[in-house]
Amino acid sequence: MRRRWLPSLALHAVLVAGAVVTLTPLAWMVSASFMSPGEANSFPPPFLPRVFTLDNYVSLFTRLNLSRYFLNSVIVSVSATLLSLLINSMAGYAFAKLRFRGRERVFRFLLGALVIPAQVGMLPLFLMLKALGLVNTMAAVVIPFMAGIFGIFMIRQYALSIPDDLLDAARVDGAGEFRIFRTVVLPVIRPILVTLAVFVFLSSWNEFMWPLIVLSDDAKYTLPVALASLSGEHVQDTELMMAGSVLTVLPVVLVFIALQRAYMRGVMMGSVKG
Repeated sequence: MRRRWLPSLALHAVLVAGAVVTLTPLAWMVSASFMSPGEANSFPPPFLPRVFTLDNYVSLFTRLNLSRYFLNSVIVSVSATLLSLLINSMAGYAFAKLRFRGRERVFRFLLGALVIPAQVGMLPLFLMLKALGLVNTMAAVVIPFMAGIFGIFMIRQYALSIPDDLLDAARVDGAGEFRIFRTVVLPVIRPILVTLAVFVFLSSWNEFMWPLIVLSDDAKYTLPVALASLSGEHVQDTELMMAGSVLTVLPVVLVFIALQRAYMRGVMMGSVKG
């Protein structure tokens, strides 16, 4: 009996220790956001605030106008997610079920492009957007997230499981391709769409480098860029920066928790079907 529970006990102890190491900085970040100015800079830094205060959050929204940057991030992330779901789902379904010349060669070319770092394409994309007059606009921040190779690959692998007989029956009944896609395909691939939506939302919300490159007006900054610029101006205001970090992390954590079951179901079913 001892041989059975000792390995399990050791495994759970390692997992608990890993969870503590991972969550302790996040817990201190939340705690420090409620501390008085200068309290977090003392040594050793306290884990809990001596006096609980909301002044840091009030300052972010009144003195530093963080609500504007928060709204910018919401606009960018929601727009990027919706457009990505639309374009990636249509492209993935086309590569999976529609027959057209060069389909496999184009798809293999896209897969080969996965090995190219995203930073390599930033300069050509910036020059294209500059020629179109879209630099320093919200659209310029959203465009890179509209269609992703990885998203197309996920949708294609999942859509391959749709029976061809089901699609052929809909065509025999007189349904057009768009109606088939809307009424037959989308309900079937809903789990992987939720997974892709979470992935795109988290990526676009946390993106820092691209908005920093393409935006020059600080009124259009997203939350990560605005927080980085504020940290340079308020380098000693640790408590204020921790409050800004909490506001940056909180929405993505809530989205992931709310959609966690659907997200994991899409990942697991996609891996089995793929």
